[in-house]
Amino acid sequence: MEKEFVQKPVNGFVLGKFMPPHKGHQYLCNFAANYVQNLTILVCSLREEPIAGELRFKWMKEMFPNCNVVYCNEQLPQWPHEDPNFWQIWNDVVIRYSNGIKPDVIFASEQYGQTLADNLNVKFVPCDISRTAINCSGTMIRENPSQYWNFIPDVVKPYFVKRICLAGVESTGKTTLAQQLTKELKTVMVPEYGRTYTEFFGVDVKACDICNIVKGHIASRDALARFSGPTMIEDTDAIMSAVWSDMLVGERDQWFSTFNDYADLYLLCDIDLPWVNDGTRYFPDDESRKKFHEKIEQELIDRKVNYVVVKGVGPARFINAKMAILNFYRKNLLTKNDSMVH
Repeated sequence: MEKEFVQKPVNGFVLGKFMPPHKGHQYLCNFAANYVQNLTILVCSLREEPIAGELRFKWMKEMFPNCNVVYCNEQLPQWPHEDPNFWQIWNDVVIRYSNGIKPDVIFASEQYGQTLADNLNVKFVPCDISRTAINCSGTMIRENPSQYWNFIPDVVKPYFVKRICLAGVESTGKTTLAQQLTKELKTVMVPEYGRTYTEFFGVDVKACDICNIVKGHIASRDALARFSGPTMIEDTDAIMSAVWSDMLVGERDQWFSTFNDYADLYLLCDIDLPWVNDGTRYFPDDESRKKFHEKIEQELIDRKVNYVVVKGVGPARFINAKMAILNFYRKNLLTKNDSMVH
């Protein structure tokens, strides 16, 4: 049997804030994991940082299940001038979070790694310090996630996804509009789970069925968020289900009063389109449609969510919806270099 060409060092160490983890971090950690027999990854956080440390730790644990991923939320000095014992403090941190064993190798994609390794008297191995392999940073992603979307790992994407929800009564073009916007934005659509449910179990629904529909929608939304582009389209959500419950069974589950996981923008489709019977619809008459529409709008108002009423027939409806999204992003989210909507 041939001997291994190079004997791998036993213990390696990577530390960072990973705020958020991105493909540059993935490259660094995979590089380090391939270089040594055992790798410890330390996720560090401070109270005032914009992304919760516990969440970053969870992401890194999922991304690197075969490494020793550990979490430090101690309020430690970040620069040598902040504490005369700066390097001794960090030497202690490295060893403590490596199960009391000084690592054989420190890995980093920044110059500080060399100084840390020198102070520990261990080997330093640089990785892509010049950013020739993957040119990205956490700051770049936080400031403009859509521009650097391809650098964000799937597990992290749901944190940055902006959700656009189509609301409205039956036969107002929600699904068609959702499909058009999904194609335009090159993203994914969360389908209307209520349609899936009633097509399988029938249209005679009770309060428990409404709850099951909501569970299905949330599960579908969370599953699809990892595959989404910067904007995800939802064909209805729990707010709509609450109003549906009012209309169909005359009451709603108490859970709806605690629901607050709202979309970033709701597009309320107006009732300026004719009702069409597709076999799963309930309210054909104008009076019922008007009442239903008013209840939905009042629900959106009461919950203080961002919403726009979308009117228009044919292409005009799509154009008006697209402009509503663009205006919302211009007002609330976009930087000058961003391009959520083309």
